[in-house]
Amino acid sequence: MYLVLVESPTKIKTLEKFLGKEYKVLASGGHIRDLPKSKMGIDLENNFEPQYIIPVKSKKRIRELKETAKKADRVYLATDPDREGEAISYHLLYALDIKDYQRITFNEITESAIKEAAGNPRKINMDLVNAQQARRVLDRLVGYKLSPLLWKKITKGLSAGRVQSVALRIITDREKEIKSFVKEDYWSISAHFNSKNGEIIASLKKIEGKKIPSPGIKSEEDAVEVKNDIEGADFKILSIEKKEKKRNPSPPFTTSTLQQEAFKRLRFSSNFTMRVAQSLYEKGLITYHRTDSTNLSKDSKKIAERYIKENFGEKYYKNRVFASKKRTEEAHEAIRPSNPLITPKGKASLKKEEERLYDIIWRRFFASLMSEAIFYSTTVEIEGKNKKDYIFIASGSLLKFDGFSKIYPIKFEENRLPDIQKEEEITSKEIIVEKHSTKPPARFSEATLVKELEKNEIGRPSTYAPTISTLFKRNYIEKVEKRYLKPTEIGVIVSDLLSNHFPFIVDFKFTANMEEDLDKIAKGEREWKNVVEKFYKDFSIQVERKEKEIKKEDIMQEKTDEKCEKCGGEMAIKFGKYGKFIACKNFPDCKNAKPLEEEKHKEIICDKCNSKMKIKQSRFGKFYGCEKYPECKNIKSLEEDNTKIKCPECEKGDVVKRKSKRGNSFYGCSNYPECTFISNKKPE
Repeated sequence: MYLVLVESPTKIKTLEKFLGKEYKVLASGGHIRDLPKSKMGIDLENNFEPQYIIPVKSKKRIRELKETAKKADRVYLATDPDREGEAISYHLLYALDIKDYQRITFNEITESAIKEAAGNPRKINMDLVNAQQARRVLDRLVGYKLSPLLWKKITKGLSAGRVQSVALRIITDREKEIKSFVKEDYWSISAHFNSKNGEIIASLKKIEGKKIPSPGIKSEEDAVEVKNDIEGADFKILSIEKKEKKRNPSPPFTTSTLQQEAFKRLRFSSNFTMRVAQSLYEKGLITYHRTDSTNLSKDSKKIAERYIKENFGEKYYKNRVFASKKRTEEAHEAIRPSNPLITPKGKASLKKEEERLYDIIWRRFFASLMSEAIFYSTTVEIEGKNKKDYIFIASGSLLKFDGFSKIYPIKFEENRLPDIQKEEEITSKEIIVEKHSTKPPARFSEATLVKELEKNEIGRPSTYAPTISTLFKRNYIEKVEKRYLKPTEIGVIVSDLLSNHFPFIVDFKFTANMEEDLDKIAKGEREWKNVVEKFYKDFSIQVERKEKEIKKEDIMQEKTDEKCEKCGGEMAIKFGKYGKFIACKNFPDCKNAKPLEEEKHKEIICDKCNSKMKIKQSRFGKFYGCEKYPECKNIKSLEEDNTKIKCPECEKGDVVKRKSKRGNSFYGCSNYPECTFISNKKPE
C-alpha cells in the first residue's frame, strides 16, 4: 500500500480514482505543526530557531496518520506546489517520523498530471521550506514585538504585521490626500458643427496654437469671452488622420489579476474569490490558484489552438508568450482550466459562484491566445478663425475586427464620423461652455488595493486576501459605498504611530527588498537565519527605545473644556477600539465615560416607550439604542433620514433611509419592528 498525503480532504476521492487501488490518500487538514499562539515561539538566544508545536486539534489526526504511515510501503507527500505546501510536507515528515518518502507536486488535479507527478518524485526542497520559515519568523517577530506596544500606547486588541501595516498605510495615505484635496473649478468648450454629410461634435484643444492648460480654462469669464469670439469664427477641416488601433488581450490570470477581475466583474471580495478558486482547484477544474506566473503549458496551448480555429476560424488564433515578472516562479503556470474543453456550462454540479468564476477563468485563458481587436480610428482637426485661432478635435472609432473580444467582452463605444474632406468648410451649430470641478483621488477598492500592493512588490499572491481580511477584522478599515476602503479612526492612529516611529516597517522599498530576500532564500542564494538576524538587530533596539519615548496621552487624548460631573476633573476625548469617546482624565479612580456624540443627540426619544435613545457602539458601528434595553429593544440607525413618505405596507410609519450594520443603505418603515417593510429603492 502506498500512502499519499495531501492538505485538503476534498481531493481524496479524485486522487484515489486516478491512482488506483494500491494507493491510499489521506489529508492533513493543513498545517500540523505551527508556532504556539500563547507565546512568540522563536528562540532568540538560539539563532531564531522556531519552537514548533503540534496544536491540540491536530494531535488525533497525527496519531491516525502515523499509524497508517507505518503500514505503508512508501509515503508520497503531495501537498500544494508552493512554499507553504513544501513547509507542510516538511512538518509532516517530522511529525509522522517518516523515513522513506517521495515528494510529488502537481499544478492541476487531472489524471495525466497526477500520474506524471507520481512518476517523477523528488525530495523536499529545503530552500523553499526555509523561505517559508523565514517569512513566518519575520512576521511573528514583527507581530509579537509591535502588537504589545500598540496595546500599551493605544488600546488592547490591536495588531501590527509586516505586510498588513503597509497595506493600512496605503489606505490611510489616500484618505489624507482626499481630506487635504482642494477642489478647483474649470471650464471646457465643445461645439456641434454641421458638415455637408452630417454633424460633428468636437472639443476645443488649442487657442493661438497653444494647448489649453490642464485641467481646462480657469475662469468662467475667460470661457465666455472665448465662446463669444468662437461664435463669429469661420471653420474648416484642417486635417484628417485615419489609422488602425489594436487592442491586445490580457494575459491569463495570476492570483492578483484574478482577484482584481473577480471584484470588477463579479463583485467578489478577495477572500471570497480565493475560497471559490480553492474549490474549483480541488474539483479538478482549474490549475493551482496561488501563482504569479503567466506561463501556459504546451498541451493547453495546443488544445486552445484547435478549439479557437474550429469554433471561430484561423484568423482568430495567435500564439502568444507573455513576459513574466522578475520574481515569478517559472515552474508554475497561470490560472487556467485544467481541461479547456470543459465549458462553463458543461459542469451542472457547480455552485453559482463557482460557475461565474470558472467562466471568467475559461474565457480569459482562450482570449489570451486570440488575435487583437482592431479598430478604425479617425482624428479630425477643425480650425476656427476670428480674433484668435482655435483648434477643435473630433474623434471617431469603429470596430473592424472583434478578435479576442469575441469570447471575452470588452467595453468600447463606436463613434462614426460623417464623410468629410480636408479644407471643407463647416458651420457651427452650437457652442457649449461647461463647468467642471477637479475630483479628489478615489479611495481604494479591494481590486485597486491588490493592484497597488502588487505594483510595489509588497507581499505574495497568497497574502493579499488574508491581509485585507485582517484589516477588517482589526477594525482598521471599513467599506463605504459598498466597495471602497476607508480607514477607521483607530486605523489612522495605528498607521500614524507606525509611520512616525517605525517608518521602515511601512516603507514600500524596505518591504519589497524583504520579499526579494525571501526569494533569494527560496533559490538557495541566502541563508534564512542571516536575513532574520539582520532585520531583528535594528528592529529590537528601535522597539525598546520607542517603548520609553512614546507617551500614550500624546496619542490617545485630546483636551476639552468640559469638567467631569462626577469628580470635577478634566474630561478628555480619548480613542477606543471603536473610535472616539469622552472620559475623565482621573481614570481609573474615576470611570466616568460616554460616547462623544451623546450631548449632541441627547434629545432623541424612543418612539416605542418614550425613554431616551443613547448612542451605542457595536463592532459594526454606532447606532441609537433605547436606554431601557433589554426591556425595550428599539434601535435606530445613526444615519436615519426621513423621506416624509408614508409606508406603503402599514400606512402608519414613515419611510426612512437607513444604513445596515454592514454599511449598506436601504429604505425601511419607522414603525419597525411592527412593520418590517424594506426596499432597496425609494418608494414613489
